[in-house]
Order: sequence, then structure tokens, then C-alpha cells
Amino acid sequence: MHRELISIGPITIYWYSVLIIIAILIGIYFSCKKAEKNGLGKEFLLDLIFYLIPISVIGARIYYVIFNYSIFKGDFLSIFKIWEGGLAIYGAVIASIIFTIYYCKKKKKDILLTFDTLVPYLILGQAIGRWGNFINQEAHGALTTYEHLKNMHLPNFIIEGMNINGFYYIPTFLYESIWCILGFIILLIIRKKDNFNHKGLLLFIYFIWYGIGRFFIEGLRTDSLYFASFRISQIVSIILVLIGIIGIILCRRKIWKNTKQL
Repeated sequence: MHRELISIGPITIYWYSVLIIIAILIGIYFSCKKAEKNGLGKEFLLDLIFYLIPISVIGARIYYVIFNYSIFKGDFLSIFKIWEGGLAIYGAVIASIIFTIYYCKKKKKDILLTFDTLVPYLILGQAIGRWGNFINQEAHGALTTYEHLKNMHLPNFIIEGMNINGFYYIPTFLYESIWCILGFIILLIIRKKDNFNHKGLLLFIYFIWYGIGRFFIEGLRTDSLYFASFRISQIVSIILVLIGIIGIILCRRKIWKNTKQL
């Protein structure tokens, strides 16, 4: 499995970068179409995404560096070498949430409606991005056997992609990609039925769905970031699930209150 898609002189284009760009373009196209219909406006969302792209990358890198500080302690400049790897999705999500709240307040736009417009394509982008991890042969689980992978009825190219230096590993990237695709489908179904009537609903369901999946999948991975003896991503997952549950409860109370007023 080659990480490089093409190399021309000093310029090298990596598969991971291409997949991320594809995910971003898909998200921009469909979220802007939805923004035209739900009242946010295409121009507002395009401007927001323009800022979110670099901010999410910076957030993903800062998150990774903070919990891997010992790696960069003796070589400060290596912090900026993101092409060598070292981005954490939760860092991107946290940074994007903070900036989106700020930007919506500045532009006087509905914060929850903005999140609901974006999150279906965020989780789809995560599903696509995990295949970049597959190509890079990272974000995998513990050692396993060829027979075990074969018994899972996986395509041969995935089995061979999990053959790293002569050893086979559990394809946790695949588990998360499938989980995210299912989440994307669920969010689209709920969005169609609710049609943004209960703002924040999609965001809170995303928190719960992704948080639960990531918690268990993270427990299978061998490259987790740790705080003391705890996996950071599992801690963040629990926090997201709790926020999502609280958010859903508040949404239901609002629904009940509105129903009583009719």
C-alpha cells in the first residue's frame, strides 16, 4: 500500500490528503445546498467553512501535540510538520465547535441550526477520512491472524492492507468508517422527518452516536493518546455522549412545552 498518489519533483501528493479534500468538497457542496433551503444562506456557510478548514487542522494538531508533548520536546519545529502525521479528529471537532459558536454570534446566525446543517457531512467526512488511515496503515487495532480476518469475510485488499511488516492487525479504521456511514444515514433520515424543526437535534444525536462508537473502537486501538492511564478519546467520547443526552432531553422538553401550548 503506497501512501503517495503521485510525486512530481519536490511535490508529493498523498492519498490521505486527497481523501480529506474529497470529504471537504462533498461537505461544502451538500451543506451549502441545504443552507440555501433552511434560511442560513449559502454565502454565510461558505465563509464559515473557509475559516473552519484551517482552524480544524490547527485544532487537530494542537490536540495531538498536547498529549504527545514528549515527542516534540526536543524538536519544536517538528510540531509544524503535519505532513508527517499526527492529527486528532477530536481536536478538529472541538476547535470547529468553538469557532462556529463565535462566528455565528458575530454574524447573528442560529448556532444550533448551523451545527445541524454541518454535522451530517462531518460524520460522512470522518467515514471517508478513515480510509486515509488505512492507506497509511495506521489507526489499527492489535495483532490478529490472517485466518481471523478471512473469517470476517473482508475483501482481500483490506486483509492485505492490514498486513504491516509481516503481521496482521485488526482493521479498526474500517469499524469506525462503517459506524460513521451508518450515523450519516441515520442523521439524514432524522433530518428528513424533522426538517430542522427542533434545532440541535442532529448535533446531539451526532454526539451520542459518534461518542458511543468511538469509545468502544478506541478501546481496540494501539495508538491511543493517554492522560495518566486513561485513553483521552474515550474520556472525550463520554463527555460528548453526556452532552448529547442532555441536549436531547432539553429538545424533548421543548417539544412537550410547545405541544401543551397548542
